[in-house]
Amino acid sequence: MLVAVLLGSRLLTDVWWYDHLGFLQTFTTRLWLQAALFVVGALLLAAAVGASLTVGYRSRPVYAPISSEQAGLDRYRESLEPLRRLVVVVLSAAAGLFGGSVAMAQWETLLLWWNRQPFGTDDPQFGLDQGFYVFTLPWLSFVVGFLSAAVVLAGIAGLATHYLYGGLRLSGPGPRTTRAARVHLSVLAALFLLLRGAGYWLDRYEVMTTVNDRIPVAGVVGPSYTDAAAVLPARAILAVAAVVVALLFVASAVGASWRVPAIGTGLLVVSAIAVGGIFPWAVQYFQVRPNAQSAEREYLERNIEATRQAYDVADTEVTQYAARTEAEPGQLREDAATIPGIRLLDPSVVSNAFRQTQQVRPYYAFPDVLDVDRYRLDEDGNIQDTVVAAREISLAGLNESQRNWINEHTVYTHGFGVVAARGNERAPDGRPAYFEGGLPTTGELPEYEQRIYFGEQSPEYSIVGGGDDPRELDYPTSESEGGFARNTYDGEGGVAVGSLFQKLAYAVKFSDANILLSDSVHPESVILYDRQPRERVQKVAPWLTLDGDAYPAVVGERVVWILDGYTTSSTFPYSAQTQLGDVTEDTLTQGQAVQALQERTVNYVRNSVKATVDAYDGTVRLYAWDEEDPVLMAWMSAFPGAVTPVSEIDGELMSHLRYPQDMFKVQRDVLSRYHVTDPGAFFTQQDFWRTPDDPTQQVPPSGEANALQPQPARNAPLQPPYYLTLQMPGQEEPSFSLTSSYVPNAAAQGAGSGSQVLTGFAAVDADAGTTSGQVREGYGTIRLLQLPQENAVPGPNQVQNNINSDPTVGNALRLLNQGESEVIYGNLLTLPVGGGLLYVEPIYVQSRSGASFPVLRNVVAVFGDQIGFAPTLDEALNQVFAGDSGAAAGDEGAAPVDDDLLPDDADPTQTPSPTATPSPTAPGDGGGATGTPQGDLDAALSTARQALLDSQAALEAGDFAAYGEAQQRLADAVERATDAEARLEQSGAAGAQAAPDAAAAPPDPGEATP
Repeated sequence: MLVAVLLGSRLLTDVWWYDHLGFLQTFTTRLWLQAALFVVGALLLAAAVGASLTVGYRSRPVYAPISSEQAGLDRYRESLEPLRRLVVVVLSAAAGLFGGSVAMAQWETLLLWWNRQPFGTDDPQFGLDQGFYVFTLPWLSFVVGFLSAAVVLAGIAGLATHYLYGGLRLSGPGPRTTRAARVHLSVLAALFLLLRGAGYWLDRYEVMTTVNDRIPVAGVVGPSYTDAAAVLPARAILAVAAVVVALLFVASAVGASWRVPAIGTGLLVVSAIAVGGIFPWAVQYFQVRPNAQSAEREYLERNIEATRQAYDVADTEVTQYAARTEAEPGQLREDAATIPGIRLLDPSVVSNAFRQTQQVRPYYAFPDVLDVDRYRLDEDGNIQDTVVAAREISLAGLNESQRNWINEHTVYTHGFGVVAARGNERAPDGRPAYFEGGLPTTGELPEYEQRIYFGEQSPEYSIVGGGDDPRELDYPTSESEGGFARNTYDGEGGVAVGSLFQKLAYAVKFSDANILLSDSVHPESVILYDRQPRERVQKVAPWLTLDGDAYPAVVGERVVWILDGYTTSSTFPYSAQTQLGDVTEDTLTQGQAVQALQERTVNYVRNSVKATVDAYDGTVRLYAWDEEDPVLMAWMSAFPGAVTPVSEIDGELMSHLRYPQDMFKVQRDVLSRYHVTDPGAFFTQQDFWRTPDDPTQQVPPSGEANALQPQPARNAPLQPPYYLTLQMPGQEEPSFSLTSSYVPNAAAQGAGSGSQVLTGFAAVDADAGTTSGQVREGYGTIRLLQLPQENAVPGPNQVQNNINSDPTVGNALRLLNQGESEVIYGNLLTLPVGGGLLYVEPIYVQSRSGASFPVLRNVVAVFGDQIGFAPTLDEALNQVFAGDSGAAAGDEGAAPVDDDLLPDDADPTQTPSPTATPSPTAPGDGGGATGTPQGDLDAALSTARQALLDSQAALEAGDFAAYGEAQQRLADAVERATDAEARLEQSGAAGAQAAPDAAAAPPDPGEATP
């Protein structure tokens, strides 16, 4: 009874939930189909087992043969007889439950087969449309496998029954079986062999979607030369042989001897070994192995072509890029439109800055990794790359005294506003340059509904609306009574929970009696649940694989969450397989904000759907993004009306749609091998690439003695792709893009080992345009720059090591890393400009203690062997290109932060300083040496800091003589600091030997620790 109540409440609340979203048909179609499959599968297996048990019992001999074997079975027959009917029911029911659970899990397979669509391309082996393998073959394989299991279970039940009741004997005089047992078992054997014959026939097609171990290239799918010449014909022969042997069993059932079908079965087994095993081995060993490269050429070509088609990389534009490594004045002049688009804010670093300056209260939260989007912020229509985040509610920020049912479910119900900063600028004090912020938010965006009831950190459920007095906390303000603005939800989202029956249903669903008993639940109240955008879309479209990163955007007068949905298949002929979970893991997926794709094996992927979730009322909309995708067409036929045509996307939403990261991660992994299109070169695997490890994750933790020196890789996660606006060679103008780089594949040597030179650079056009209902031409175009093998252009890890080992930069970073501050490396961006590859890395500094956040202090620019290090990117580029890069960066003359955009209790003048400003020290005064190691170290560091500041000032003024003099002081100070540090360590070691107990004593809490 309790189980029925629980299931009933879950089913009823699901119906209400889907109905209020407009996806009830999706839910009922899936529910009824699963129920029907369960019933059919359960009845089939239960009937097979029950009928076999019953036939075996009713056809038992009247008198059991007299033998010692049967005498031993008498006591089992006697003890079983009173429970025989119950045993038949229990065994049949168990088989039925197993069959029903297996069958109901195939609802997607059945729907795809029923609504199958043609791909319009035939496979080169059998001449069948590719849709046969994607839609039809999986369903036929399941049906044959399921029926085979039913026959096997029925055969086991029949054998056991005939043996128990004497119809089948293993010893004793006379026949071993009765006629009835022979007929029963022969019919089952014939059915099994007929199904095995069908299985052999389908196995011929299964070869088209199976990884082939005979081809000596990992991951190749589809038949090889041996398969085409030997395996496929062998399986056809075995299929015919299985049918012939089945007919022999039928003949045995009508009166012939067991001997003929037994001989036929033996010959079938021998044929399976000889024709299905030995013959293919001989072809492989004697014919293919000595000539593997030429023999497999045709089949590798098929694999390459199908894989590039299945992952939508067939139209990749490949350019041979002979990258320059020499820097000259004015070299970036032709790329002047790209340079301002270089994003300096790292979304994975500045989250803490958003928290400290824009969170306002601990019950608001920002994700660990922010999002990159675009907004039109000026009258000329220019698009600005931005870093954005929604200010969400987080119950984890409440203290213990605030944690009660009323607060958690009726008061703290929603977040408030979107915070956004320009991606290529920063405020003078190093914090993000916000153009939308404060609480409530103000700035350059038009007015919009700022309340966020549906988000990535929303509570499990909230009960809102109704009542005479506003109860829900909006935001803190001194202008309202009690210090808080309050609100009553008036949106169209949520499920009504005002009646007693509805309260009871949800009290059972959430196992929470407060829903039923609390007077905070009013007749007009609604309940909001399943509020995370990814979870919400997955429920209404369970047939989609969803991207791991939902991002917020202000569209019209609402905040909407945007997600990308993928249609996938694992049975596309000849296409290489990919483990989605593995290839989408990188630095960004190490936390909770961005997720890797679910673990599943696929060999066909399309970004077929764009989904939105309204942050205020939870409305879910699915837009058909790739309307030519046959898999999407099949699902749209299965769930009519669930997906809206792309023509319904308005221009403002279109401007925020972007190429998805996970899709590009899958494609860049495929292109690391399948950029090689010549079968001969593919066979040798000499030009295979890989995505580099994230170099910013290989730098040792701050505070180690060798903290900023080149270090070996630590199996760091992969470098993620980066969004930025750039103009690739061949493009007429810059576009918002998603980029990634390649280094040689050194998998056999272990991650991070082997050559780290740059071998390729890929960028996909991620700008969907701004036209309603029309995707911008060029969107999704992948451009791949292939560097000649003779060019040794450093890759990201080599560049990071060069940055750390450069005397000027390394010393400066070491100084910034002293005392109470630590250096944080931003994303290392790669850009093909100036005829070569430019690397840009922002350097953040954060205090080790207090309520601090990373502030952008410097930017490193690298081109070839030239390294620039300055407070702004514009200055760093000028350093690299001999004083004149030829282009202005986006942080040139950055405007200060507008105080009106800051929270009431935030003071822009109180940004934690990573290092204390030293007193000026006259050149050549020895740095104020004191004679003690600690004093000398402090004085040397003070001199070095001032020399660094003087160097930067000299560069800004263009006074290179002063710059050289300051650099000399910096080098002298670093040398003195190193000497003082060595003497300090020696004196510390001597002191420890003289008084070992003192070293173990805990420090005085009030005493400063050097």
